[in-house]
Amino acid sequence: MPLMDLNIVDTDLATISPLQLPSFLKKGIRADVLRLDKIHPVISGNKWFKLAGYLQHAIDQQCSTLLTFGGAYSNHIVATACAAQAAGFASVGIIRGEEADRSSPTLEDARSFGMKLEFISRADYRQKQDPAFLEQLRKNHPGACMIPEGGAGPPGIRGSGAILQLFHPNEYSHLYCAVGTGTTFLGLAGAAGPVTAVEGICVLKAAEGLSGELMKRIKEQGTGPGCRLHQQYHFGGYARKNTELFRFMNQFYEETGIPTDFVYTAKLFYSVIDLAEKEKIAPGSHLLIIHSGGLQGNRSLPPGTLLF
Repeated sequence: MPLMDLNIVDTDLATISPLQLPSFLKKGIRADVLRLDKIHPVISGNKWFKLAGYLQHAIDQQCSTLLTFGGAYSNHIVATACAAQAAGFASVGIIRGEEADRSSPTLEDARSFGMKLEFISRADYRQKQDPAFLEQLRKNHPGACMIPEGGAGPPGIRGSGAILQLFHPNEYSHLYCAVGTGTTFLGLAGAAGPVTAVEGICVLKAAEGLSGELMKRIKEQGTGPGCRLHQQYHFGGYARKNTELFRFMNQFYEETGIPTDFVYTAKLFYSVIDLAEKEKIAPGSHLLIIHSGGLQGNRSLPPGTLLF
């Protein structure tokens, strides 16, 4: 069955809304937000675009199971579990950390979608790209389609490039996205036209190695002129947060009505506003900021932390 016939998500629900904030208006900057978080309550944002190619491969190869990797709060894990159930696959999640220490609403949701969770040590998890480790997983799970962590890899990159089909990229001078594995960044950079720069906001601390590899790949494929990565907005590292970030999330929601998550999108919007205020974005620029979903992760926060 072709993937397009599954009707798992509705990309027509993605809207583009103007972001009229004083820091932009004062600097002569126009900004819009692509609300990918609206396309599905679970498989939201860029998760669908990174998964779609793997799902199609699994269908074409008549696989029985989707197997992937992630942590206890991974948007990718719960999105894969939900997509697998919707498409008629079994699913397995290889989870970083011991089970007793890794209970979370995310993993409970994954279980509710039928995902079998296998917890491994952090040391073993670091072997997730090792050929011998992967071969053993294939033996343990015959008929499984393996999806790298976060949907990384060529299918995920190609799928991320399809996000540009939802708007006219030549209308924008810059596209802004959050960067974890870099899959979405690479896909956008590969599909963007020569007049549009892709700006990535790294949410990992000490991402120099990742940044160097991503920019090397962009240069090799000869796409994305003017693309840049910003490494100063991680707030202490992946999934790290503080009162300043929470204050920003609440204020941003009050001003715009747009909910954000503390892992990716809050840091993304914070960074773009900060860059504008520091005159790091040229007057006359027209920005599209990509809301990549992931709001389910906020459930790990204490009640009352956020207004939404």
